[in-house]
Amino acid sequence: MKALIAKRIDSGTPDTTEIRDLARAAGYDVVGEITQSRTADAALQLGEGKAHELADEAQATGAKTVIFDNRLGPYQMYNLGKLLPEGVEILDRFTLILEIFGQRAQTRKAQLQVELAELRYELPRAEAKTSLAKRDEHPGFMGLGEYDESREQDIKAQISRIRDELEQIEQTEQHRRERRRASGFDLVALAGYTNAGKSTLLRQLADDLAVDENEELHPDLDSTAESQDRLFTTLGTTTRRADLEPRDVLVTDTVGFISDLPHWLVESFKSTLDSVYRADLVLLVVDVSEPIDEIHEKLVTCHDTLYERNEAPIVTVLNKIDAVSEAELEEKAAALSALAPNPVTVSAREGTNVDELLERIDRELPDWERERLVLPMTDDTMSLVSWIHDNANVEDVTYGDEDVLLSFEARPMVISQARSRASELEAASA
Repeated sequence: MKALIAKRIDSGTPDTTEIRDLARAAGYDVVGEITQSRTADAALQLGEGKAHELADEAQATGAKTVIFDNRLGPYQMYNLGKLLPEGVEILDRFTLILEIFGQRAQTRKAQLQVELAELRYELPRAEAKTSLAKRDEHPGFMGLGEYDESREQDIKAQISRIRDELEQIEQTEQHRRERRRASGFDLVALAGYTNAGKSTLLRQLADDLAVDENEELHPDLDSTAESQDRLFTTLGTTTRRADLEPRDVLVTDTVGFISDLPHWLVESFKSTLDSVYRADLVLLVVDVSEPIDEIHEKLVTCHDTLYERNEAPIVTVLNKIDAVSEAELEEKAAALSALAPNPVTVSAREGTNVDELLERIDRELPDWERERLVLPMTDDTMSLVSWIHDNANVEDVTYGDEDVLLSFEARPMVISQARSRASELEAASA
């Protein structure tokens, strides 16, 4: 599919790198671009002369799609649609992102979030159609479509229905997280911008055999997390077990942040970020090969988003050190020290310093506690001993004639449960 890129900025030189990457991620063949530095035109976004130039370029290249790296209002889209050759579709930055999300949505939750975001985007456009229709313009072009008087109410009803279903899914996922914690699992979340290397890092941290061993216990574990140089490879969440003995650690890769997202789009994917907000530790992954100003801006945005609801410690991971010199790495780490104190530097692609990262994860996660229990020898005792073996690091078991002495270390929640079950055994044997 041939596409033209269009971008307007208030001043300076327009950078189309990211919007080109997004277009390619959606499957478009970018055949040209039109850029402009000036204040936004209320009617066309671009100046009138530049908008006509865009129409001529679409005619000359045979492009069937024009992608704006700007947010287009309903009336701007309508006016541009009248200028462009017949049959040319107009996408702005956010409809393009939604298109990519729609292509990548595999789970029911991801599909619902995409649908919610699309409806949130369509709602003001439905209102605009109503306004245009009342002026007897009845638009029927790419971007707005034909006027339907009941559409606005339909959208609001659908938004309400999807929110209800997403809330039910989130409750189920929260119960799953609570069961994991009760089973002795530490929960680690990967956060960061798209293409920072989160999925590649997940593959380095994961113990693949352990994933298969736990499939029945944790059916959402995915043993084939993708690692590609693509935007939005990860749309939903992928959870895998990390190789970090004696701890049981589950690491979740989440949808990547992307710059300049509108509130309605972030809000639509809020439940995906709950995997980050409810983790025991967050690894904030940064592409250290990017320009320092860009890294700084992204870190600020990530921290603003995470600190809104996150209570877990955050460890910054400077990834892709294979793409920078030692001197550049030291310079950038020093410049970012206020936002990223004591970061871990890794190359997820080459596996460099992954062991150091695992050690850091172990140090940052909640400390384990030691416990020593004396259990009465009853019919149910061996069931508890087996459970402790599964959910703790057992140091010693001594079997006597009338009791079992058990020494182990585990998460505080596991120790609390073990004490409670031991008390029940004591009461039953009394």
